[in-house]
Amino acid sequence: MILLIADLHLEQERPDISRAFLQFLEGRARGAEALYILGDFFEVWVGDDAISPFQRSIAQALRALSDSGTPIFLMHGNRDFLLGEDFCREAGCSLLPDPSLVTFNGERVLLMHGDSLCTQDIDYMRLRRILRHPLTLWLLRHLPLAARHKLARKLRMRSRDHTPRKASHITDVHPDEVPRVMATHGVRTLIHGHTHRPAVHPLQVNGQPARRIVLGDWHHQGWALQVDENGCVLAPFPFPNQE
Repeated sequence: MILLIADLHLEQERPDISRAFLQFLEGRARGAEALYILGDFFEVWVGDDAISPFQRSIAQALRALSDSGTPIFLMHGNRDFLLGEDFCREAGCSLLPDPSLVTFNGERVLLMHGDSLCTQDIDYMRLRRILRHPLTLWLLRHLPLAARHKLARKLRMRSRDHTPRKASHITDVHPDEVPRVMATHGVRTLIHGHTHRPAVHPLQVNGQPARRIVLGDWHHQGWALQVDENGCVLAPFPFPNQE
């Protein structure tokens, strides 16, 4: 059994989400063949050198799962693209490039966070190109911590102010970009997060049947995609009751 999740947006202000995630690690994920986290794991990440006690507790929980024998793979999202190797070493996980090719049940599958597919959102794509440029990443990691926190707050406010004003098709993936990317990588299954619109979409790639699986966000409930010998099941589950 392989599990894939995305868009938890973990932060200390949402203990219900972190509680659900810790229960997920201690229960369903224990004994899994692998756990893939496809971006926006944290609501914000300003650098491995700025890890908070809350974030360290999450790293320790991941390490416990990794030490139990379940490999963990972590991909950057648009909120936590500064996650680095120091965090991964502490958490016992491996950093995945976006996109990544994997093999599930003998089939090549493409994994992405999903934000790079939203090419109709011109403003966001321009900002993404700037922020993900190697020189920008180097500069961001070497800014004083206070400056990084200030920039992170500014970017979060920008997202919260602008995203609700955009038409839904602007913030979703471009219908032409998906088959293009899948054809480029020679796959018939794409799994991604980012859009917070969980679903399994059938489509055609080079005249062949294909599918795009969108992982759900963990705002009101948890979501996980389970892959095993019987196929794929994408399903939500309720957060545990607060005690």
